[in-house]
Amino acid sequence: MKTIRTLIVIMCVTGLSALALAQSATPPRITASDASKHSGETVTVCGKVVDIQVDKYGIAGRGKPVKFYLDQAEPHVFFFVTFGTKDGGPEEATAAYQGKRVCVTGKMKMMTDVPYIMAADRSQIKPQVENK
Repeated sequence: MKTIRTLIVIMCVTGLSALALAQSATPPRITASDASKHSGETVTVCGKVVDIQVDKYGIAGRGKPVKFYLDQAEPHVFFFVTFGTKDGGPEEATAAYQGKRVCVTGKMKMMTDVPYIMAADRSQIKPQVENK
């Protein structure tokens, strides 16, 4: 009986250790132009915000979604979606990232052949220092 309990404990600890290690792995860092090759994966995409679109309609409890396109305005190669703060609305989000280099981390999805990341949590977006 004691052997079975020990075996069960060892299996649980091993399983939980593997899960904990898998979650701490850093997602691969890719460019906006490579984003379409990573659909369904969790990645970090870095680039410069070159175009912004504020949706006409808002989402209850969140406000209007703002799309930030990276590296290439037309045709779009990648975008991420986020929301402004409640006080500042979409204008606050636009001002925070417009024309800046950013890295955004999340699960890559596709919308009409354009890859995107839904960054509802603004901690997924990290502004980068420009090299001059």
